Amino acid sequence: MDQAGIIRDLLVWLESHLDQPLSLDNVAAKAGYSKWHLQRMFKDVTEHAIGAYIRARRLSKAAVALRLTSRPILDIALQYRFDSQQTFTRAFKKQFTQTPAWYRRSSDWNASGLRPPIRLGEFKLPEPTWVSMPETTLLGQTQSYTCTLEQISRFRDDMRVHFWRQFLTETDTVPPVLYGLHQSHPSSEKDDEQEILYTTAVMPDQNTSQLQSAQPVTLEGGDYVQFTYEGSTSGLQEFVLLLYGTCMPLLHLTRRHGQDIERFYTHGGKKRAEPPTEIRCEYLIPIRRTPE
Repeated sequence: MDQAGIIRDLLVWLESHLDQPLSLDNVAAKAGYSKWHLQRMFKDVTEHAIGAYIRARRLSKAAVALRLTSRPILDIALQYRFDSQQTFTRAFKKQFTQTPAWYRRSSDWNASGLRPPIRLGEFKLPEPTWVSMPETTLLGQTQSYTCTLEQISRFRDDMRVHFWRQFLTETDTVPPVLYGLHQSHPSSEKDDEQEILYTTAVMPDQNTSQLQSAQPVTLEGGDYVQFTYEGSTSGLQEFVLLLYGTCMPLLHLTRRHGQDIERFYTHGGKKRAEPPTEIRCEYLIPIRRTPE
């Protein structure tokens, strides 16, 4: 295997072990090289120092935990292998220009300090589109569930299918456009969990007469960045993680308070026995535009 292939495999392994001990000796043992040779090879292939990269990725994971859970800062610091809250705070402030406590309390979420994972080989970022949405009334159902950060991807895939099945039970046809409104906040009961609100909804004029259990819901107006996904239903959540973990920080965007909007385009006909395996979805994230 060439050097790029070795480092590509190592990057995948590192990403799933950021909360484990990752001394240079441990990482070198995993890769099967001396730590000196591994450091040189990593720098040659990625143009980054391996130790600095691991720390930046750990701090990025910690930043997500600060925003999406109410876990004590010390617990998050220890999870990502910082030996004290003071050490964590110094490193965090250097990368994000604010303390962990301030980062958690801020109403907006500035993605600039997040360090995206390195991706080797051909990789094309999803193309952003800037849109301004008017406040719109939809007809839908809002349901909630809780999960840990580690469970988010699996739960969101499962919940989408479950909630859409429930929502469309009463109709024989599928409207041509479906909206999924997603919002989350730290759980009030468990400090390591999120409460996630997911609304399944349609426009009132899209053949909704059979959806008797639907209630008016508000699609919030404002500025959004929009990305388009076309592919398997199982790949949508990975796409969302790519948007938040890579696109938002590379574009230096600030997420404001509000709902993520999933806008699905369907076959618009008679309901099928099984959900589709391929989908087209526009994913919109609420942002705060900065003056030119």
